[in-house]
Amino acid sequence: MEALKLEQVVKQYGEKTAVNQISLKVSEGEIYGLLGANGAGKTTTMRMVLGLIYPDEGKILYNGKTFNSELQRIMGYLPEERGLYPKVKISDQITYLAQLRGMSRSEADKSLRYWLDRFEVPEYYNKKIEELSKGNQQKMGFIAAVVHKPQILILDEAFSGLDPVNVELLKDTVKELRDQGTSILFSTHRMEHVEELCRNITILDRSNTVVQGEIREIKKGYPREQVLLRTPGEVSGLESIAGVTAVKRQERGYLLTISEIEAAQRILQQAIGQGEVEHFEIKEPTLNQIFIRAVGESHE
Repeated sequence: MEALKLEQVVKQYGEKTAVNQISLKVSEGEIYGLLGANGAGKTTTMRMVLGLIYPDEGKILYNGKTFNSELQRIMGYLPEERGLYPKVKISDQITYLAQLRGMSRSEADKSLRYWLDRFEVPEYYNKKIEELSKGNQQKMGFIAAVVHKPQILILDEAFSGLDPVNVELLKDTVKELRDQGTSILFSTHRMEHVEELCRNITILDRSNTVVQGEIREIKKGYPREQVLLRTPGEVSGLESIAGVTAVKRQERGYLLTISEIEAAQRILQQAIGQGEVEHFEIKEPTLNQIFIRAVGESHE
């Protein structure tokens, strides 16, 4: 049984359709990517999952059950717009939020101290949010979302505003939660994070689902249009090979754009005929390229 399941969910505001018949399934212990440009319907979908607003059509099921107030205890949410009070002590507000989710004060305090230690900032216990850097405020928001040990976690732009070290720290933490069985609905504009963390995705554009499925299978449906060629010396004549549409010189070799897959072998033969080939790769499309193509095509 899926931890979270949306079936043909629709949300309208007057004449505007914010979400149009979205369906998706998030398994136990899965990070599921929900992607889309601004205004595509991601935030509306997440708010419906959280029970903050209700769908006009369709169903949302949590471990096979419809929404009820008890579900608030098993759900966590890190919104894109952070919402902790700047002038209240971290210990006071995060333990209070955990109590609202059903924890006792002692359990909440123990869990908060665990997470502060996990992020190597135990000294923040008595600090106010406004005393922290933006990145550390972000980490406190993450702790507030997970302090009560939710079964279903909604992360909206979880890594925005973080430096690379803290991005890796939070990514490792999200993977740990996944491995412990937490089901995570993950929304971001950073496609490289999605490729690393998610197996399945939905891409929304203007309220509609335009791409959905397992990333590996989705990539098979898009052509391979780039060849990476690494050589110690120069290779002449690459631009004139049939099927090559662009050649970009790199530090050690070339990145070529091709219009047909057969051009790859012609590139390799040209390079071998002129010297050593250190590396040759027909690159699969990145998720970023797929996103741009899918959203771009739906705008045409």
